[in-house]
Amino acid sequence: MEQAKTLLPRHIGDTHIRLLRIFKTVVEAGGFAGAEVILNISKPAISLAINELESLLNMRICQRGRAGFSVTEYGQQVYKAALQLLSSLETFRTQINAINTELVGELNIGITDNLVTIPHMRITQALSALKQRAPAVVINIRMMPPNDIESAVLNGQLHVGVVPDLRTLPALDYFPLYKEKSLLYCSDTHPLFSQDLNAISDQALSQYDAVLPSYSQAAHIKKQQRMLNATATSTDREGIAFLILTGRFIGFLPTHLAKRWCDKDKMRPIGENTRRLFTHYSAITRKGASNHLILQAYMEDLTNSEQ
Repeated sequence: MEQAKTLLPRHIGDTHIRLLRIFKTVVEAGGFAGAEVILNISKPAISLAINELESLLNMRICQRGRAGFSVTEYGQQVYKAALQLLSSLETFRTQINAINTELVGELNIGITDNLVTIPHMRITQALSALKQRAPAVVINIRMMPPNDIESAVLNGQLHVGVVPDLRTLPALDYFPLYKEKSLLYCSDTHPLFSQDLNAISDQALSQYDAVLPSYSQAAHIKKQQRMLNATATSTDREGIAFLILTGRFIGFLPTHLAKRWCDKDKMRPIGENTRRLFTHYSAITRKGASNHLILQAYMEDLTNSEQ
């Protein structure tokens, strides 16, 4: 591929940073329509900004039109470079603001879905403590699959993430948070609901449709799920709950998530003493990120939160 000449000035100013932020948002939103909502500016204004950036760089960074939106090979490289630049700017701003002992800046957190109902609210407590001692900090939360959280922490898009312990990456630090219990459930309209749910065999269960998660699972969890007749999948636990509530499927859910329906006798666990899964969750940060003072303060509050 022939190297394109760029017209990027020697001194990068606020205008250039603004154009790169708009481009970053467009890429992450998958196009102008999604970015319009996030940026709260019109699609013509976004298009004008992208055109200006392309003119500045003297390269085509994305394709748009009737065929849809896509990022060019040049655009992918510009996006990665923009992530590094914006992350460095945020770190610099945080460090300079810390000179006056006042925490000012952003904390970007990625969280796996449906952890808010865990009784031990360590994430919530730590966020509350951080906001109390640093009112000017802006907190941004993104709900994402575990693999995406890991990638975003590694490339600097996120300062901290909360993920299940499926693997250990050498470039990340891990801080244990939760041990989550899951049981196999059916709803009140399922044929099994009226039976003795502690006496149902694996062979009997295999006759019924089940929903399994499509995201990564630990080996011991996959082993438990092999007995099920998987005819549906879901990218998150809320989707699993939806299908269980149809009365056509059985599936595993965290007890803290299922509690709202169990309390109303809309769901019951099947073999709760034998069909149990445990998932451990940790907060992850990128190694060497301890110089980010807002992140450091949050991790201190997380350490002091109730277990």
